[in-house]
Amino acid sequence: MEEENISFESAMEELELIAKTLEKGDLNLDESVKQFEKGIKLSKKCNEILESAEKKISILIQDGEDLKEEEFTHVSEL
Repeated sequence: MEEENISFESAMEELELIAKTLEKGDLNLDESVKQFEKGIKLSKKCNEILESAEKKISILIQDGEDLKEEEFTHVSEL
């Protein structure tokens, strides 16, 4: 599947399949590394999609009679 135009949901499904395949341990080293690399690329793509969506999210705050738009600020809870 083309990683450039993949949807978030499809990328996540593919990542799950890769993880299950790697967990089984049936692949040789070369194929395991290829799958791992593919998983890393998909993971980065998912992160890009999430970051893009986060930038698009806005919160409308009522300011008296006027509505003003503010950018969404994500607070990480790590």
